[in-house]
Formats: sequence, structure tokens, C-alpha cells
Amino acid sequence: MCLSILLSPTGKEPSLLGTPKSVLILGGTKEAMDLAERLVARGNMRVATSLAGRTHAPETPAGETRIGGFGGAEGLAACMRKEGIDLVVDATHPFAVTISENAAQAVAQSDATLLSLQRPAWRPVAGDNWQSVASLQDACKAIPGNACVFLALGRQHIDAFAERTDVRFLVRMVDRPDTPLPFRSSELVIGKPSPDPQREAQLLKAHNVTLIICRNSGGSGAYAKIAAARRLSIPVIMVERPAEPAGKLFTTVDELMAAID
Repeated sequence: MCLSILLSPTGKEPSLLGTPKSVLILGGTKEAMDLAERLVARGNMRVATSLAGRTHAPETPAGETRIGGFGGAEGLAACMRKEGIDLVVDATHPFAVTISENAAQAVAQSDATLLSLQRPAWRPVAGDNWQSVASLQDACKAIPGNACVFLALGRQHIDAFAERTDVRFLVRMVDRPDTPLPFRSSELVIGKPSPDPQREAQLLKAHNVTLIICRNSGGSGAYAKIAAARRLSIPVIMVERPAEPAGKLFTTVDELMAAID
């Protein structure tokens, strides 16, 4: 059974009609976990979540779980056909551009519907000292000499800063890397971000951090470091988001759940 999106009588807000039989959630975020749990609880559809598999022991969501890549848009389309997927929810990280593009291309080759779930971006408030940049390369260029930089980024994004041999880096990772960090001077912290701004502030002070570089991920899970930077008057270089993903965009799980009968 395919889903259809129709305009409301006012022509303003589209409404989603019909109940999917088989849902594929492109996950990796807290919102994806919450969505899977709530859809499974309904008990009237098959729910599977795909994870990229970048961490050694990822938390598994409710329903079925698939770990690893699909092999591009064609591979995803083939998987959708084989599994009878009639709804794809792109609930990936706001910077997961490749999988979002692949999802749009794969859905275009099928009768399935694509919806996107993406939490709102962070906005600066009084006391924040942000410099917004468009890319990691721009962030690298903006680092002042002799800084101690907390790179609040995933392992796959830190190589962009290897050329800066005139600064010291603090890097936090969930899992210990298989290869050495690509920096002349760096420290490594293993663990997940704390939701407590006080604990994040203690980390920043303990390592004499003078600058934070992060991506505008949004949400509450990683915001504590931003609050800590504000408290300690530490500037932040904020890499802003790419273009919004394809598909009808929802900013909360509640909104998306209400759109699925």
C-alpha cells in the first residue's frame, strides 16, 4: 500500500493519508530511536531502522535493525523493493548529506513516500560568541594561531584540520580510534558528551580549551558544550547546516506521528 500526500483545503499544510505496511527509518539520532519505539508500539506496521555502524556497540532501536551501508541509491532502492518498503523516514544526522541524497533518489525510483525528521538548528542567545562558517575547511582557516581547540566532531571529520600544526587539539570520541590522530599536538578523550553543562565546563577548563569547533546539530543531547562555552566565555566556530533534506520535513517526532494514520 502506497502513501499519498495531499494538500489540505487551505492549500497550506499537506496531510499524510493511509497507514504504511513497512517503514524504513534511516536512523542514528535520538529522534530516530524515539520514532521507532512509538511506531512499533502501534503494532500495525513493520518497522526497521538502518544504522551506519560507525560505533562499535550502537544502541539498537525497537523493531528490526540493519547495520551498514546500502551501496548507494541503487542499493537502497533494491533493498526497498525486496523488503516491500512503502514509507522511508530520513531521521539521520542533519549533516548526513550522502544518505539523504541517496534516499531521495531511491524513493524517486519507487512508489514509496519519503518523509524527513530533522530537529531545529541551534540559535545563538545572549552571551554566545559564535562565528558561523559554511564548511569544515572554512572552520580550519578561522582558527587563530596557538589556540587550544576542542573539536566536537565525529572521527570522519577531523582530518580537515590536520594542516593546522600551529594549534593544539582536544578530540572526544565514543570509541578509541584504530589509527593515531592526524595532528602534531593533540589530546584524546574517550566517552560520550555529557548532558550536564557543568561537567562539560570542567572538561574545557581541565584542558585549557580556548575555542570550540562544532557542527550545528541541534537538539539537546550535545548542547551542554554550547552552554558551557557561554558560561566560560569561550568562542565557538559553528559549521552551519547544508540544505534541508528532500521530502516533507517534520521537526519533532510528535508532528511526524500525527501525520501517519
